[in-house]
Amino acid sequence: MTTQPSQISVLALDVDGVLTDGRIAFDPVTNKELKFFHVHDGLGITLWQRVGFHVILLSGRSAKCVALRAEELQIPHIIQHSTDKIADLDRVLSEIGCTLEQTCFVGDDLGDIPVMQHVGYAIAVHNAVQEVKTIADWMTTRSGGDGAVREVIEHLMVANNTWDQALESIQTEHANQ
Repeated sequence: MTTQPSQISVLALDVDGVLTDGRIAFDPVTNKELKFFHVHDGLGITLWQRVGFHVILLSGRSAKCVALRAEELQIPHIIQHSTDKIADLDRVLSEIGCTLEQTCFVGDDLGDIPVMQHVGYAIAVHNAVQEVKTIADWMTTRSGGDGAVREVIEHLMVANNTWDQALESIQTEHANQ
């Protein structure tokens, strides 16, 4: 079921390897997990949501820093420690009243393949494993954690003619500051 990118209104994202570069670090003093998020991805997510689209974070792992980043970006749909990404995605889609055909999933590793095959449009980040690249409908030129999500958002918003509206909202916002 391949949907046209212009029909996508739900962006579901894996976290490690998509929103981050996949590396995991621990603070030596507190033993808390550290992840690094790219600012371009954050602005892209803000623009995506600003025009009325949905973002869902789906991760098999759980980290407080992911919840903090989601809160900062006002992403209401975050599922961590998912043992069944398909069931979790289906539940959130039901809650927000959207379909699989309206949904894009961005992944990078083998565990993402089932959900990528389940949605209408699947995207692999540039540094994804070959098996993920093979099933993807589209692939970014940027790697996970290096602005790949922003590239995805621009791709989708150009396709559905909302990119110019998003850019205008940024210009208006800065003009009013």
